[in-house]
Amino acid sequence: MIEDFFAALTREISLRQAGAENVTFETLFFGGGTPSLLTPRQLESILSRLHAAFRIAPNAEVTLEANPGTVTEEKLRAYRALGVNRLSVGIQSFHDSELRTLGRVHDRTEALRVIDLARSAGFDNLGLDLIYSIPGQTLAQWEDNLATAAGLAPQHVAAYSLIVEEHTPLAGQIQTGEVRANPTDLEAHMYERTMEVLRGHGYDHYEVSNYALPGFRCRHNCAYWSHEDYLGFGPSAHSFRKAGDGRSGRRWWNISDLATYLERLGRGVLPVGGEEQVGPREMLAERILLGLRSGGLDVTGLSADFAFDLKMRWGCLLDKMIEDGMAVFREDRLRLTSKGFLVCDEICRRLLHAADQGRFDGGPAA
Repeated sequence: MIEDFFAALTREISLRQAGAENVTFETLFFGGGTPSLLTPRQLESILSRLHAAFRIAPNAEVTLEANPGTVTEEKLRAYRALGVNRLSVGIQSFHDSELRTLGRVHDRTEALRVIDLARSAGFDNLGLDLIYSIPGQTLAQWEDNLATAAGLAPQHVAAYSLIVEEHTPLAGQIQTGEVRANPTDLEAHMYERTMEVLRGHGYDHYEVSNYALPGFRCRHNCAYWSHEDYLGFGPSAHSFRKAGDGRSGRRWWNISDLATYLERLGRGVLPVGGEEQVGPREMLAERILLGLRSGGLDVTGLSADFAFDLKMRWGCLLDKMIEDGMAVFREDRLRLTSKGFLVCDEICRRLLHAADQGRFDGGPAA
């Protein structure tokens, strides 16, 4: 099955060459599932095919997601030698009880060990992923996770609130009352402490859930948030391409079923499971929502790209947000404050409601 998958993946890469001849890709990201299960030889094969098919920048950011317990120092050294220059480690927690609740197979000892191994292997751009609001987790436990992570001084920290997926063991435990989900006010306190602790250790809070030391923002994620083109390969992978005018685009995604993925590519057919056209209105809405979640809304850019005057269209709303300490204008950008990030989803809903009332349409400003 592994050989069949790699043959299909290679064919998909070849089929996607058309239309990307003049594009220089600045980042590569190996994520989804557990890519650290790849052998160095398998990773080398994929990288070789990508470099043969596409123009990739010499200084490209090449990220690989790794789970503790799936890598050795030898394996990490091989990854580094192949050009992987950024490692994102799914730590999730440094408390064994919380890891058991999440169904993770590693423990605190393995989590600390993989960080040491990564540094020994030459990785100087290291990211840690953490999860908060785990059922039963206290604020003190979360603060301990933050302190441990900050003490390890990774270049990047991603801290996500737990999302309980349907049909998972944890979802079943919550449904039966075996465990209880944390109350929303505790989750909010955890998020506040995340911002305070990580900023206090010099991390730039550059997106709702992402923090980086100066110069170490994840370039790949930033490209998503700024509507750069991207290509995804493998089951469930998503892709996006802008039109020439930058005001619209097309988004598509692969089928998730592995057997169907293999069958289609075996016939030389791209495994597209669905697609959508992203028109000027949708592009503008996404630009606004993604901007609020990350580096802020570029007022000049919105005006140039969409003839959308942010202050004219939403002046009263913006004044209220600033007055309430939710946002600030800085360097011609509307940026959310820590207080604003706490209610980012609500702010987005208010702005979308304004859109539904006809206050923006992606056309020329009145």
